[in-house]
Amino acid sequence: MPADPSLVPARQDEDLAVLVLRLAGPLQSWGDRSAFNRRDSRPQPTKSGVVGLLAAAEGRPREADITDLVGLRLGVRIDQPGTLLRDYHTVSDYRGRPLPQAGVNAKGLQKPTSPAKDTHVTHRYYLQDAVFVAAVQGPAALVTALADAVRRPAFPLALGRRSCVPTQPIALGAMRGTTLEDALAEEPWQAGQAARNAYRRRAERAPEPFSPHRIDLAATFDDLSGEDVLQDVPRSFAPRERGFSTRRIRHAWLSVPTGLPARATSDRAAGETGGHDPFALLGW
Repeated sequence: MPADPSLVPARQDEDLAVLVLRLAGPLQSWGDRSAFNRRDSRPQPTKSGVVGLLAAAEGRPREADITDLVGLRLGVRIDQPGTLLRDYHTVSDYRGRPLPQAGVNAKGLQKPTSPAKDTHVTHRYYLQDAVFVAAVQGPAALVTALADAVRRPAFPLALGRRSCVPTQPIALGAMRGTTLEDALAEEPWQAGQAARNAYRRRAERAPEPFSPHRIDLAATFDDLSGEDVLQDVPRSFAPRERGFSTRRIRHAWLSVPTGLPARATSDRAAGETGGHDPFALLGW
């Protein structure tokens, strides 16, 4: 069996570029499995979700070839993990009739449920207020075209599901001469203002050498020797040809600039320059 194109390392002589994306919105849902009445979400964007977003930006129909997009190397950084939301649904017939089942009879009509079922319950899971920075690496011509497409998408873009609309900006830039890891390590922290304020307050209370100008964030990267395996690489988005293959990923921590000012002085030094000094009354 040929190797999955997403796991084939790029040649050293290839002209490569990296596209950095900010994936944020009120709701996101990155499913890699569904079972009847339950639709889960993974805690971070899947490769199928990111590839689907890029394909939509370029205006590719569902039946289009996506081999070049699947071949892009993916990295995802978790800037704000968000919280899990369960959306509880019930479905019933407004006429008071029992619900039909999914199976059909010889005439193509849905069969009645047996025993009769008047209400159907479904569960859908979403991530609330999450922020991710995703980056894809591949041939420079393709990455540049994708960056332009994300800024002016042909189809509406979504964060995993069509109902999950992203906030702006999405494209943070395309660059050459850098690696996927360096691009994600150098991109400033994209968390919301509430998370940034909480981090700043924590820095103000913490003893030195805690410095608020950097933060450690979890990240994952496509890696042939990675320790984990995910089954989220799409073969096609065509309704009758949908299928997924696996990829190996590596987990890492990145030290990322926050954009907050570095803590230059200790509390005592601050007292000596006009701040509160708890030892002032003792004449120290």
